[in-house]
Amino acid sequence: MKSISKKPKVFVGMSGGVDSSVSALLLKLAGYDVTGVFIKVWQPENGECTWKDERRDAMRVAAALDITFLTFDFAERYKKDVVDYMINEYKLGRTPNPDVMCNRQIKFGSFLDEALKQGADFIATGHYAQNIVTLEASEMHEGKDPNKDQSYFLWTLNQKDLKHTLFPIGHLLKPEVRKLAEKYKLPVFDKKDSQGICFLGHVDMKEFLKEYIQTEKGAVLDAHGAIIGEHDGSLLYTIGERHGFRLTITRPDDTPHYIVAKDLEKNIITVVPQDIFKKGDYMPKTVELTSVNWTITEPDLTKSYEARSRYRQQKQTCRISKGNSGQYSVSFDQPQTALTPGQSIVIYSGSKCIGGGILS
Repeated sequence: MKSISKKPKVFVGMSGGVDSSVSALLLKLAGYDVTGVFIKVWQPENGECTWKDERRDAMRVAAALDITFLTFDFAERYKKDVVDYMINEYKLGRTPNPDVMCNRQIKFGSFLDEALKQGADFIATGHYAQNIVTLEASEMHEGKDPNKDQSYFLWTLNQKDLKHTLFPIGHLLKPEVRKLAEKYKLPVFDKKDSQGICFLGHVDMKEFLKEYIQTEKGAVLDAHGAIIGEHDGSLLYTIGERHGFRLTITRPDDTPHYIVAKDLEKNIITVVPQDIFKKGDYMPKTVELTSVNWTITEPDLTKSYEARSRYRQQKQTCRISKGNSGQYSVSFDQPQTALTPGQSIVIYSGSKCIGGGILS
């Protein structure tokens, strides 16, 4: 990053991990007035309480960088806007993406609002994405590291958000980030990356949901309607999932079975073998979107784009259409597996993320 003549003020979301720590480092080296901020989120009472350890690591990095350190407590907002949203979506039989909602409501909602209120010019995060400013607009692009790119989780950002957002490590590969952390003797340079949903720790998602959603065991059916197994509650499962249910009628040559349908009212799920799952009947090409957001402007409906329906999926070519009532649809060139209501469909033009929506 190039050094700057004046010192804009930037609040960096510091989680105690390597990525956000190096983000703060690079901004300080570039001449920004840097304040580190630990964002406290909600954690379940019966889960592993990790936020104190993460905050301590973030404080150690801030001390090493000699920057101001603050803590923003957004636990109540996180519970309402992320956790309760996720639980309600599962109750409706959908599979939400809480990381997308966390970015929208907390990091680029509450955090950005509070930072600007306290006099910051920008916020920064350790996301592997790039905010490329042109004469016309701010464009969000994939991170340089294809194994770490996080643009999929950032499709809800708009021009107001991007105007005040920096992604300091988006142009780097993960090994380069770790080398910088070691070179500048940051105390977390060898810390392992966090895995899974931040507020759950090592708690299994299904076990967590059972604490908030009443579930009953039900039947697993094959494509002909015959009972071949048992599950723990249809609300807990996702289309395309192949684990978590138990087959009681099997054959020695059975391949893995995948969920292709759920009936919440009857509390049943339907599964088919892998070879059947990957045939056209269970691989739709067109889906409708809700809660659509475009980072700059609406897409050109005459052009071809690419899309991801899940994180790290290889981008799939598609076209976008708009109905008479304003709803958007995405038509893929090839049939897609495991398209799941509630998940995000994220649209790209080359490396540029132009927005997305939630699969209805």
